[in-house]
Amino acid sequence: MTQLPASPPPPKPPAPAWRQALFVAVALLVVWPWKLMPSPLSRVAEFITPQAALILGILLALAGLTAFEAQSKKVSRILIQVCVVLLGLRLDLRDMWAELTLGGLLAVATVFGALALGLLLGQLLKTGREVSLLVSSGTAICGGSAIAAVGSSIGATSSAMAVSTAAIFVLNAVGLFVLPMIGHHFGLTDQQFGAWAGISLHDIASVAGAGKAYSGVEGGGAAADTAMIVKLTRVIWITPIALAARWWVMRDAARTGAPTTNAPFPWFILGFLGASAVRTFVPEVKDYSPQVAIVAGHGFQLALFLIGAGLSVKALKTVGWRALVQAAVLWVIVSALSLWAVKATST
Repeated sequence: MTQLPASPPPPKPPAPAWRQALFVAVALLVVWPWKLMPSPLSRVAEFITPQAALILGILLALAGLTAFEAQSKKVSRILIQVCVVLLGLRLDLRDMWAELTLGGLLAVATVFGALALGLLLGQLLKTGREVSLLVSSGTAICGGSAIAAVGSSIGATSSAMAVSTAAIFVLNAVGLFVLPMIGHHFGLTDQQFGAWAGISLHDIASVAGAGKAYSGVEGGGAAADTAMIVKLTRVIWITPIALAARWWVMRDAARTGAPTTNAPFPWFILGFLGASAVRTFVPEVKDYSPQVAIVAGHGFQLALFLIGAGLSVKALKTVGWRALVQAAVLWVIVSALSLWAVKATST
């Protein structure tokens, strides 16, 4: 008897109107330019951070209050890619090359060492290939931006990206307060602490915040400047790592016969390099760097909210604690080794 092919599942009915309205309202809360509002409304910006955007999305998902699931996945991927390209407008290729030439060995060691160690920890903890690769990339390069770029490149699920980003953000918040205390305990100079923070902290904003806190009001901002240079030059590794991750996933799928990713070639990575070239050869672009940072920041916050809203309870139960343990162990090891390297190379 011939078996008929299984019929596709019926389309999911749209969410009720009240739930759609709630979802849109929270999305507007996340993306609204609160800093441009008159006081006291402008103070809302202090609370609507990328971490808060992700958490709000996760809370809606866990409470079953999400809407526009299919549209959210498409919009979040587009936003991520656009924000990665905009990030390139903040990086001068000549500055990056100069910094990579000076600290190239340390950068290569920390980036690829963190990736290798992270993937090994992922195998031991059984976090799954996607989550393990995303956590490792976020720790090695630049937190949420790297997770977004690599996840988009390999076609990672929203749940994998949400779990990985949440784990990284938790540690990033801890490091923002702990690293300055450790730096003062070991008597690091502003330049030493800036180099260490640029390697150890995941998020660009936290790197700048930790540097400013370390130097103090009258410190001249040397720690923050060094930290930002180190972190921004590490962003260049988004390009090769995202491309290498896509090649690895495709090759592994072809070898094992597993379903291949539906992610197209990550052209946005080439757009990132093109934007950096524009910044390099069109000096006037530098004048618009603050506006570019604001647009990219709001776009990334909205993308994080949509990613968090795509988290499933099943995924959280399966890999939630494993992702946090993997990220924590990897972060502690990378931070300790980079602290030793910074002190050793500065003496």
